[in-house]
Amino acid sequence: MDHAELTTEQVGDHSVNFVLRRDIPWETYMTTKLISGTSLQLLRRYDNRSESHRAALLDDDGPSYVRVFVSILRDIFKEETVEYVLALIDEMLAANPKRARLFHDKSLAKEDTYEPFMRLLWKGNWYIQEKSCKILSMIVSARPKSQEDAIANGEASNSKQKIAAIDDVLKGLVEWLCTQLRKPSHPSCGIPTAINCLATLLKEPVVRSLFVQADGVKLLVPLISPASTQQSIQLLYETCLCVWLLSYYEPAIKYLATSNAMPRLIEVVKGSTKEKVVRVVVLTLRNLLSKGTFGAQMVNVGLMQIVQSLKAQAWSDEDLLEALSQLEVGLKDNIKKLSSFDKYYQELRLGHLDWSPMHKDAIFWHDNITKFEENDFQPLKILITILDTSSDPRTLAVACFDLSQFIQHHPAGRVILTNLKVKERVMKLMNHQNAEVTKSALLCIQRLFLGAKYASFLQA
Repeated sequence: MDHAELTTEQVGDHSVNFVLRRDIPWETYMTTKLISGTSLQLLRRYDNRSESHRAALLDDDGPSYVRVFVSILRDIFKEETVEYVLALIDEMLAANPKRARLFHDKSLAKEDTYEPFMRLLWKGNWYIQEKSCKILSMIVSARPKSQEDAIANGEASNSKQKIAAIDDVLKGLVEWLCTQLRKPSHPSCGIPTAINCLATLLKEPVVRSLFVQADGVKLLVPLISPASTQQSIQLLYETCLCVWLLSYYEPAIKYLATSNAMPRLIEVVKGSTKEKVVRVVVLTLRNLLSKGTFGAQMVNVGLMQIVQSLKAQAWSDEDLLEALSQLEVGLKDNIKKLSSFDKYYQELRLGHLDWSPMHKDAIFWHDNITKFEENDFQPLKILITILDTSSDPRTLAVACFDLSQFIQHHPAGRVILTNLKVKERVMKLMNHQNAEVTKSALLCIQRLFLGAKYASFLQA
């Protein structure tokens, strides 16, 4: 296998080491004036040296080496050399991520340290794209985050230009990442690389905004699915990490609310045994609980039972345990709100019933059973009117079920409903063409004839 095939198709430590075994003709580049004599001296000191020797050079004069690497990427276009320098930078940052700050040293204030990586994102082979994306994400994240910081670092005269430039860089970077999620350059590595970089970049509000504008949220949702292999677990974790970061940003939350992100997150948290995955999903659910209709969705899909099951497991992460407790408290509050009798009565008056949480919540029926007696059993009479007038199968099924709940929870439920002539109406529905209606009608009749406990036994 030749090196071109390897570097284009493979990523990871093996290919970096392979690339770094090349012998780059630095002297030839100096002769042709593509690098300076000073750059050649620096490269001779650095190239093919031990990690400890390189570390000492970077500690002593790191910005000078950054300047050399960036100038080579800017001025030399030979693929082998570009790959080699990217491998050097990648190795340098992998050994110590804080070295990304070297790219923002005040001595480099007039250098455009972003441009070569931005260009290579779109023009290089996959190896070059992947390394450029990874490096650019790290150095962008390490930049001074305000004009004041830039001025403090001695960049006063260039700070405004730098801030303007970073906006374009971030837009271009987000565009490339979204392109990878839509149509990856590499079949197996394109999406994981994009998600890995997003998990770093989405810590910044400005990137969240750009990502939402680029319609990126919907590209994440399909990746939220239970995982089994180590590689897919890592991708799932980083995807959920991105969603968690976006759960702090209101416009992103609106996108999540219109997608099927919620059932996917709950499916993951139900089936995952990896603590870091469970932790980030629970933290996300905690953030979303109070937003829009998320609380109602969580109650409807039975998240309370899942949370209580998770709490019973032996987790070592204190943040996870605290988040589970907070989620449980929040879900209880939502159940209380969703199960209020006023809300139930409003639903009755509208004449359209659905399986909202209150209908099957034993606590709701226990706490509110006497309210069905108010105004000469007005709530019950509305339910009976619904049986006579509604043509909606779901409404009829829920109405029958609610009447069976009244029998189960009210001491005189059977007598009251018999006097209101419920039996005749429900009997007619036992032959309904909709299975959901016949099931609820049968349960109601069983409870009318046999009593609540025996009917429940038969139902089970």
